[in-house]
Amino acid sequence: MERTIHALAKGSLNHTALSATVHCLTGCAIGEVLGMVLGAAFHWDNVTTIAISVLLAFGFGYALTLLPLLRSGLRLDTALGLAFASDTLSIAVMEIIDNLAMVSIPGAMEAMPTTFLFWGAMGSSLVLAGIVAFPLNRWLIGRGRGHAAVHAHHAGQLTGSGHEPESHYISQHAHHSAREHGGQP
Repeated sequence: MERTIHALAKGSLNHTALSATVHCLTGCAIGEVLGMVLGAAFHWDNVTTIAISVLLAFGFGYALTLLPLLRSGLRLDTALGLAFASDTLSIAVMEIIDNLAMVSIPGAMEAMPTTFLFWGAMGSSLVLAGIVAFPLNRWLIGRGRGHAAVHAHHAGQLTGSGHEPESHYISQHAHHSAREHGGQP
């Protein structure tokens, strides 16, 4: 994680947080839109539509993080750990805000995907979700958490002579965690 902090010092924390937010928002948007379209097409009740949308949002959000990690040669268990660590809080906040907004906009949950109300409500709710999640992502990244774990992996690949062993990232994460919790580095 020390590598992450140094990499972030070279770039803007706001830029990194914005990138992480857009990344999570992309997965959320794919899942949310697909879930809402399915709910409207099959005339599901609001609870079922929201449940499917949330499941799909988490699924697509994690997949967008997992695929590049797996392509880089990381083992599935390590990639899953990084995806869960980097995306869970961000996606959860986005899903809460997005779905609260959709339920709050009169007629949005019943609107068909062929209407302006559907797309206007969906777009507005996703933008609001991204705005609310940005400070969370910034805070997490600034503390070496959230997407900082994934950025550490990418920084190792881009700045090193290739990709470093998984044990390096696990060791760095353990080192950072021990320091934060009062243990010896």
